[in-house]
Amino acid sequence: MSAPVPAPALTPPAFEHRARKRFGQNFLVDRGYVRRIVDAVDPRRDDRVVEIGPGLGALTAPLLDRLEHLDVVELDRDLAARLRADWPAQRLTVHEADALKFDFAGLGERLRVVGNLPYNISTPLLFHLAGCAAGLRDITVMLQKEVVERMVAAPNTPEYGRLSVMLQYRFVLEKLFDVPPGAFRPVPQVRSAVVRLTPRPAGDLDARDGALFGRIVAAAFGQRRKMLRNTLAAFLSENEIAALAVDPAGRGETLSVADYVRLANWCEANGRPGRSA
Repeated sequence: MSAPVPAPALTPPAFEHRARKRFGQNFLVDRGYVRRIVDAVDPRRDDRVVEIGPGLGALTAPLLDRLEHLDVVELDRDLAARLRADWPAQRLTVHEADALKFDFAGLGERLRVVGNLPYNISTPLLFHLAGCAAGLRDITVMLQKEVVERMVAAPNTPEYGRLSVMLQYRFVLEKLFDVPPGAFRPVPQVRSAVVRLTPRPAGDLDARDGALFGRIVAAAFGQRRKMLRNTLAAFLSENEIAALAVDPAGRGETLSVADYVRLANWCEANGRPGRSA
């Protein structure tokens, strides 16, 4: 086993870098929260780990203290160049790419995903990761606290929505801890939180047509104030909804994940892919 290469200092940064708003850059600089995130991941030497948005290397350095090798996905070419200069290729592979388009499945099975996700693309990025969940071991990421609260929300709460249903169907979710704005530079206007997503076993995913399940969930939350008899009219009649033990006068946020699975499976069994409105 090769000896680990000493990690560069976390602060101050090795070079001046102006945070770019278009990339949603707010760099984590608080060592205490860095340590808490890395301890939450608890990587083993031979784990396959990919970090999204490594930035100035706040998490990269301590992760490499515990890993033989780390993959990172960085869109900013200046930061990507700095990372390549700081660590040898046999320790760190830098993928200069957009995480929204990156093929995470190509990095192998049992992949562990870590990162301070850019808040301006966090929701589409979570859906992108959900699409390759079968090859993931877990995801431990920092997001805007409001997004994390939506992810873990229960039915009949204001935060519960499409993101809650789709992620709770695919993952076991656990909010770990909050991170205050002062832990970042520049200081963001929002609070942050760290969450862990663990893929559910394939046998637990009981929607027979995942795409149809997703369309029904999207329709139910497409117009939150409308009743299910209206939002789901392209899939089921009011009587059919009631026959499945769902209140047609309810709204999207009143249904559990299991309710959505039941509706989707009935539509699949009865040839109801959804008709044009």
